[in-house]
Amino acid sequence: MRPGVRLGVDVGTARIGVARSDLHGMLATPVETIPRGDGDLRRLGEIVREVEAIEIIVGLPLALSGRQTASTEDALAFAHALAAERLAPVRTVDERLSTVSAHAALRASGRSSRSFRPVVDQVAAVIILQHALDSERSAERPPGALIDPDEGA
Repeated sequence: MRPGVRLGVDVGTARIGVARSDLHGMLATPVETIPRGDGDLRRLGEIVREVEAIEIIVGLPLALSGRQTASTEDALAFAHALAAERLAPVRTVDERLSTVSAHAALRASGRSSRSFRPVVDQVAAVIILQHALDSERSAERPPGALIDPDEGA
C-alpha cells in the first residue's frame, strides 16, 4: 500500500461529498460537502493542499448494467477538470450504489431522512474511498483508471 492521504469525491449535480484517508490508507473519514458550481474546484484544491493528498479518487456512477449514464458523463467531465488543475493525480472508480449504501447506513444509524441531505454526499464519498483503499490493499496496485490531465472530457 502506497503511503499518503487520498481524497474521495462523490460528484452530484448539486453537491460534492469529500472524504479523506489517513496517512497509511487504511480508513476513510468524511471531510465536508461542497456546493457544486463556482468555486468547487478551488475549494477542492484547498482541501488537497491542507491534507497534502497524494491522489484524488472520483466515483463514477455507472448504471447497474455497467453502462455509462448522464451522471457518469458529468462525473467524468468533473474528474477531467479536476485533473487539469494538476493538484494531485486523479483516478476514477466504479461507485455503483454508493449513495444507496450511504442512505442505508444513515438510516441504520438512526438518523431521520430529513437530516440526511447535509451528510449523505460525505458518507457516499467515504464509501467510494474506502472501497478504493480496500481494493488497492488486496490487489496491490492503485485502484480504477488514472485520468490524463492533458486529455479533455
